[in-house]
Amino acid sequence: MVKLNIRLTSGGTINQGQVTKSGGKSLPMYTKHVGSIFLDKDDFNKLQVFPMTPVKVRSEFNEVIVYAQISADGPHPGVGFIPRGPWCNLLVDPYTYSSGCPMFKDTPVTVEPADSHEKPLNMPELMKKYYIEKAA
Repeated sequence: MVKLNIRLTSGGTINQGQVTKSGGKSLPMYTKHVGSIFLDKDDFNKLQVFPMTPVKVRSEFNEVIVYAQISADGPHPGVGFIPRGPWCNLLVDPYTYSSGCPMFKDTPVTVEPADSHEKPLNMPELMKKYYIEKAA
């Protein structure tokens, strides 16, 4: 199985704002956009997957299943982008260095195709699994 070692970055996107305004964060459309990693075309091809294939992204802090998509920006080999939100928040360093905001740039991650039974969780499922159940 192919594994990519890349650097993860994050930020807000226009599409993310539009999706949120047009119906909320529990919609499948929100998961498909914010629960995705956007990869350089060459990196995407190395994974040998199709667009919207579930992939596992792992950092030293956690792992999460998201959709793989080809980035419209680039080229930027070795860099992946996940829109700022709960999927990305699981992967980045939670230490804020007294800024009150985690470091959303340059997180080392591995990306690999997910097992056939794994798929990205929608927002309510993700919140329950990672934020509610783990806190209990």
